[in-house]
Amino acid sequence: MRRRAFIMLIGGAAAASVLRPLAARAQQAAMPLVGFVNSGALAGYRNLLIAFRKGLVETGFIEGQNLAIEYRWAEGRFDLLPELAADLVQRGAAVIVAGGIGSALGVRKASATIPLVFLAGDDPVKFGLVASLNRPGGLATGVAWLTSEIFAKRLDLVRGLVPQARSIGVLVNPKSPEVAPQLAEIEAAARTLGRPLRIGEASTDAQFAPAFAGLVAGGVDALVVSNDAFFNGRRERIIALAERHRLPTLYDRREYPLAGGLISYGTSYAAAYREIGLYAGRILKGTKPADLPIEQATRFELVINLKAANTLGLTIPDRLLALTDEVIE
Repeated sequence: MRRRAFIMLIGGAAAASVLRPLAARAQQAAMPLVGFVNSGALAGYRNLLIAFRKGLVETGFIEGQNLAIEYRWAEGRFDLLPELAADLVQRGAAVIVAGGIGSALGVRKASATIPLVFLAGDDPVKFGLVASLNRPGGLATGVAWLTSEIFAKRLDLVRGLVPQARSIGVLVNPKSPEVAPQLAEIEAAARTLGRPLRIGEASTDAQFAPAFAGLVAGGVDALVVSNDAFFNGRRERIIALAERHRLPTLYDRREYPLAGGLISYGTSYAAAYREIGLYAGRILKGTKPADLPIEQATRFELVINLKAANTLGLTIPDRLLALTDEVIE
């Protein structure tokens, strides 16, 4: 091969190697960007992100092909949420998806002009995110479930599971913006059932063990773990502590009994994440958030792990088994 031809060949290859990443970056820049912010950690949400992306696919958007997604995780640091959301705003997100009330409030603090799709474990009207459930108004919409009925049902399930329980504990994250209304609702439910409550608090990894020890020392016979993104990323730690203290514990989502916990009752998070994916996709296609009513979660799951029950020496009543959506043996 002649020297001139060889140099042209090498130069062409080098140019191509430079142009390929430039072309890829240009293609990505041309894609709409969805920002995703959550107060929890990635480890607790991998399966839910699959459901979220499925909702986007159903509206015609595939990550990496005609859509870019930037993920931000606060890992329990609620104070970081506005900063994480602000970074997504600076990157030009067309829509921001927020997992939880705290994340949604962080997004709204960062920007009031970018469409917001949230998943709320409480009434979003109470937090000023929307004007009403049927007519959200403004640039925010999403999926929510009203917690008062859920808490009453959870306490009733605990009473059926451990009828001799004199006192029931509740584990909460005091840093969560949802904790005050959640506690008010669960305390009201406890009064209706005539069961005293004892509250345990944990907002860092180091606080879980003292929280469990304090609850047990306080005489609780069963425990309810509140729905919290930080807790969801620490499932194995919480389950291990419940087992160590031989404390029958009810959780908010099916991933806990799947990981060895005793029982869960709550909304189908996978269905909810698919819904917020659908809403994000519809907004990208031009639908106004104000025209999308808040989707209220209607699918709830009761899951029981019989192996965990045997470890605790519990016999699951037949009437409870009859209501169960999934039994893990």
